[in-house]
Amino acid sequence: MELKRVVVTGLGALTPIGNTKDEYWDALINGKSGAAPITYFDTEKFKTKFACELKNFNVTDFFNRKDARKMDRFTQYAMVASDEAIADSKLDLDTVNKLRVGVIWGAGIGGLETFQNEVLNFADGDGTPKFNPFFIPKMIADIAPGNISIKNGFMGPNYTTVSACASSANAMIDALNYIRLGHCDVIVTGGSEAAVTIAGMGGFNAMHALSTRNESPETASRPFDATRDGFVLGEGAGAIILEEYEHAKARGAKIYAEVVGGGLSSDAHHMTAPHPEGIGVIAVMQNCLDNAGLKPEDVDHINTHGTSTPLGDVAELKAISEVFGSHAKSISINSTKSMTGHLLGAAGAIESIASILTMEHGIVPPTINHTTVDDKIDSELNLTLNKAQKRDVKVAMSNTFGFGGHNACVLFKKLD
Repeated sequence: MELKRVVVTGLGALTPIGNTKDEYWDALINGKSGAAPITYFDTEKFKTKFACELKNFNVTDFFNRKDARKMDRFTQYAMVASDEAIADSKLDLDTVNKLRVGVIWGAGIGGLETFQNEVLNFADGDGTPKFNPFFIPKMIADIAPGNISIKNGFMGPNYTTVSACASSANAMIDALNYIRLGHCDVIVTGGSEAAVTIAGMGGFNAMHALSTRNESPETASRPFDATRDGFVLGEGAGAIILEEYEHAKARGAKIYAEVVGGGLSSDAHHMTAPHPEGIGVIAVMQNCLDNAGLKPEDVDHINTHGTSTPLGDVAELKAISEVFGSHAKSISINSTKSMTGHLLGAAGAIESIASILTMEHGIVPPTINHTTVDDKIDSELNLTLNKAQKRDVKVAMSNTFGFGGHNACVLFKKLD
């Protein structure tokens, strides 16, 4: 069976550094940090008092108050980003065969704030279980693609992938394969997360996963730097329209890039720590290259997982050197988490969008906040430190890894 070609025809982004794909891209290439003191709750007793929250996002600009109350923030974000991506694709919703349009979405946690608030309200009460009737529908991770489909009438495959921080990359790979196999013409994919909450911050602090650089939040996310001390929690959503190539061509759609491969693997090592030799990461990148039918020397750019953790950054770069050999030094490597923070289940989506726009514009966004060389990292690697770099990128890779040892890798290529 000959596999169908799959292309990207629409993008939507709602991030801590920009509320549209264009705002997001402008902030990326200008090295803008999205980290700032938390405004959602009182952080006096928390070890970490900052995060990458959305800025100037007013839910009533997009939903009436009644509808907004029926959705957790992670679903609101999914709806806003997917609306932008669908509009960007110029897909004609009146003529497209909606039986062949699906929504495959990623969320590592889902409605954490909803769950938190309902339990806190119960604990403050008299023991009577007076829960909101929307508690369960707001909280479950699969409700975001459900709402996207309901709004647009899409009747193809509809579900959420949950693989921690690899969730939205996992969703994109599933979407790629559904279209490749001829089951769908179009799939709305991506991911969303809204974990900047009391429970989210408290839980990650308890794991010693977050940076505690409270005196300088904007410089706290510093991938590859010797002084990095943990990741910065972010929130938002990224949406990508994947479409079968002939279907897109027939309607004259703008094509951003071709999705040429996806790879998955497991570290099979530890709940939260990466394998120190990066064996799962080596496997996932090699799987992705094999799936795409590409050689290591074909890759120009890698948007790394690069969370700014002491163990993870070193393991990933070791794996890149292992897979790409001497060519690794010719690859433009970066971590856009230095600007957006870590969006957990939405990370793969917004970082894939960054990779796609890197190819479109010929500019590699920087890894900001680098001040001190880490002697555990190969100094000959081009980590795009502190300043964007011009480059004609024909093939871009996006890496995403999650707690539990979940690894996902996606390859994008400029259309021939």
